[in-house]
Amino acid sequence: MTSQEKSKRRRKGEMEAKDRIIVALDVDRLEKALELVNEIHNYCGYFKVGLELLTSEGAPRVISAIQKAGGKIFFDGKFKDIPNTVAAASRAVTKLGVDMFNVHCLGGEAMMKAAVKVAEEISEIQRRRRPIILGVTLLTSLDYSDLVEMGIYDELNIADPEELAQIKKERIERLVIKLVLLAQESGLDGVICSPQEIRIIRQWCQPEFLIATPDVRPVWAAIGDQKRVMTPGEAILAGADYLVIDRPITQPPAEIGGPVAAAKAIIKEITDALKIKDVPPEIMHDDIINA
Repeated sequence: MTSQEKSKRRRKGEMEAKDRIIVALDVDRLEKALELVNEIHNYCGYFKVGLELLTSEGAPRVISAIQKAGGKIFFDGKFKDIPNTVAAASRAVTKLGVDMFNVHCLGGEAMMKAAVKVAEEISEIQRRRRPIILGVTLLTSLDYSDLVEMGIYDELNIADPEELAQIKKERIERLVIKLVLLAQESGLDGVICSPQEIRIIRQWCQPEFLIATPDVRPVWAAIGDQKRVMTPGEAILAGADYLVIDRPITQPPAEIGGPVAAAKAIIKEITDALKIKDVPPEIMHDDIINA
């Protein structure tokens, strides 16, 4: 095991329940974001800043303000461009001191390797831990019909609805696994994927490889615009390391209370799941290929 793999494994082992929560700051003004950060930064691990807030307020200003308020940053820029351009963007965001950022796996191996290389170089110069770099597999808003519309797959002419659903599921899983293995081989720390792919990804990847799953929703929250969801407890039991959560914490139902009460409820659910988690055998993808 390399020193980097040992460091990643230690990082996973040190995580408390609250460290696994990434709160999505899906707002358009910095003032709104800071209200949430000030209120709940002690009850989560990271704050995800996305395109809306970064575009309306500017990345350096947003990052600096949230850091000063005590928040750790997941820079949700979803970089996807030619390798030199993504390398330059990764260099810039690493210099800003973010704790985590992401790139699209569909950008390819050279692009992902370029992001990792420059982030490592800048972090070494700054003498700080390199940001966690995650790969985006498929957006959770996409289902099989969307992939057909994009020309990735053909429409299926199968009469049996159960057989049809199973084949669609298997095709999506195969595509996701190809992207995940490419991300792992390119040196990324983990991936962002739908809750439905957590178990199979965990089987195919190294134990220290991180899995973040977006828009996880407790049973007391509405589903929203994500088509493939799980509860926090289900996602942890399936093998997720990080849960990206937005409205269930930032705009919880009245009967739950405010953001702090919602975060505490989710922390308890994660804690309970970790206590009963049945860790599956570590199955390496080479073993599966050769079976």
